[in-house]
Amino acid sequence: MTAWRRLGRLPLEVSHAPWAASHAALPAVEPLDDERWAVYLSLRDAEGRARIGRTVLTMSGTPALAPLDPHPVLDLGPLGAFDDSGVTTSCLVSHGRDRLLYYTGWSRGVTVPFYLAAGVAVSVDGGPFVRPSAAPLLDRSAVDPFLTASPFVSIDDGRWRMWYVSATEWRQTPSGPRHYYNIRYAESADGAAWTRDGTICLDYATPDEHAFARPWVVREDGRYRMWFAVRGNAYEIGHAESSDGVGWTRRVEGGLRRSTTGWDSEMVEYPALFAHGGRHYMLYNGNGYGRTGVGLAVLDPR
Repeated sequence: MTAWRRLGRLPLEVSHAPWAASHAALPAVEPLDDERWAVYLSLRDAEGRARIGRTVLTMSGTPALAPLDPHPVLDLGPLGAFDDSGVTTSCLVSHGRDRLLYYTGWSRGVTVPFYLAAGVAVSVDGGPFVRPSAAPLLDRSAVDPFLTASPFVSIDDGRWRMWYVSATEWRQTPSGPRHYYNIRYAESADGAAWTRDGTICLDYATPDEHAFARPWVVREDGRYRMWFAVRGNAYEIGHAESSDGVGWTRRVEGGLRRSTTGWDSEMVEYPALFAHGGRHYMLYNGNGYGRTGVGLAVLDPR
């Protein structure tokens, strides 16, 4: 049995990035050396549109974030594209000379508040991240008719594997349209063209659950472990295990619940895991979908 121990919120200086007016959501990590990780975050401008920025987490001494880079790593897409109203972080994968930044693109809706689709941008030899196409990576289809989002990608023994969010419906409620989405599975030979057949990895466990958010998958000791945010009345972080990465069993232990008070007392969501010094650490968000910033927790044996 293991349990997460909160290490506190990590302050982030954004004064040199005028485009970053609020939020620091959906952290994704990339190792730089033994003590430092690049952290990619989604930050909103004054109109609520998210762009992806970069900072550096240093773990030596007291863990701390460097000031946010002045310019976004990935800006809004062109007018009319699937990501012209926002881009939010999902994961980063290195493959040879390329680094692939998988993300969610946002566009504004009419009958529903928004449309989402999974996208990718590519950096070659340390260069800037560039979209290979203005089209989404996973568009709506017969198996994903409403939206796709939050792709987590891993290269597993030469096989590209993806766990992503897909909507099952929008439902009209007294407070407006409510989205319902679960976590599904796809595969690829090259990380660009994906085969998906509607395989569901995690589905609603109770009538109150209606949304899953960005999964994060770790493979160790021949098994897969997934951390994810799931929402009934409010987001909390859940945990599941699998022998093959396709069929998953949710576990009571290993998740992270809301605090009783403070910056993460209303919700906890968007986990991102990394290993340091033989231990697992988690970056995550709290109240307001990242409005209160980024926190750090460590996995302790219980």
